[in-house]
Amino acid sequence: MNARPESAGPVPAHPVRARLHRLWLLTPFVLYLGVLPLVNRVDPVVLGLPFLVVWLLGATVLTPFAVWLTWRGDRRLAARRRSGRS
Repeated sequence: MNARPESAGPVPAHPVRARLHRLWLLTPFVLYLGVLPLVNRVDPVVLGLPFLVVWLLGATVLTPFAVWLTWRGDRRLAARRRSGRS
């Protein structure tokens, strides 16, 4: 029994390596939750704001960039599969 449909295209040589770009989706998790105990401070103050607030604003700005990098990697992977390269 064939577990992979014929329309799915060729199997990449390294299926895990082909999807490494999706690790960018861990960036928001790490920035918001993973590092939170390390940056949960009132001092130092940056631009009159507590450091934690500045950190969360920075994480909010970087999150769409990480999602865009993942999207770009997915498009490149799909293009490679369409062209027959894996």
